[in-house]
Amino acid sequence: MTPNITDSAVKAAIAAIASESATTEEKIEMLIEMAQSFQKQPKTAQDLRNAVGLYYRAYELCADDYPLLKARAKAGMALGLQTIPDVGSQLLLQAKAGYEEALPILQQFASPEEVAEVQMNLGLVLQSLVPFNLARTTDSIQAYHEALRVFTWQDYPQEYAILYNNIAIAYLSMPLASEREYLRQGLAVQSFEVALKHIKLIDHPREYAMLQNNLGNALQYLASSHPLENILRAIAAYDEALKVRSAKDTPLEYANTISNKANALFNLPDDPEKAEAGNYKNLLRVRDYYQEARKIFHQHEQIEQAEIVTQALQEVEREINSYES
Repeated sequence: MTPNITDSAVKAAIAAIASESATTEEKIEMLIEMAQSFQKQPKTAQDLRNAVGLYYRAYELCADDYPLLKARAKAGMALGLQTIPDVGSQLLLQAKAGYEEALPILQQFASPEEVAEVQMNLGLVLQSLVPFNLARTTDSIQAYHEALRVFTWQDYPQEYAILYNNIAIAYLSMPLASEREYLRQGLAVQSFEVALKHIKLIDHPREYAMLQNNLGNALQYLASSHPLENILRAIAAYDEALKVRSAKDTPLEYANTISNKANALFNLPDDPEKAEAGNYKNLLRVRDYYQEARKIFHQHEQIEQAEIVTQALQEVEREINSYES
């Protein structure tokens, strides 16, 4: 087996750092910088493990002499553990413990932005632990709100948009009794709408498209006494996202949004004023969208998504055939 380039780079870095010429503090900083560089664009899970290993070496070197660097190493380790692909909860629990150990020190010595980034990442870890019954959704939402104190729309629009997106998704995943279903869905819609007051198409197109696409999804499945109105609002949101997302520039995001729009159109009568007349014309549009999305998913080897769209297409074909027979 050919050694991974990052493996040899790690060994070289550790050998260089072990040399006598640098102070302990400099060695710790070099280890953290090296770990961050592996973490930024990992090609494999091994790259992330190498980063965690480097952070751990930095953490050990700190002992009790460099509390801020020690907290940074611990938070970096937590981010690495959180990012390693894993189906279980063990790495997430280690990440949660790492963030919780680092946060009080960072709050004392680090910049507000550094603290907010850790709170944002802790929110994600807590959200990921909810399905294992190892965290509460409300705790993840609280962590996101803490981060929002720093990541305002004026100064950090990208982080602001991502935080509100995460808050909305957290609300949507909250297990509530069925009679309170409308409450969590309403809170999710409200979260997207709050963010969209400030995240504008012209200034932040990528974040705008993400929020509009996910707002469309929340509206489409919103329990309401006005389902048609919500479907029309959802379609309008998808159309806003499609002002940014295109088959040429962002093919997978585009395919996701046209699939979502197709789902909404499937339930929309051709003439909302005459629902009893059916939706044959809309079904033809749905078929076109699904076919285009499936082609893109296949081209980009998104097999699972292509399969979901294929199943939806079969259902659409059956509906169209019932009109044509």
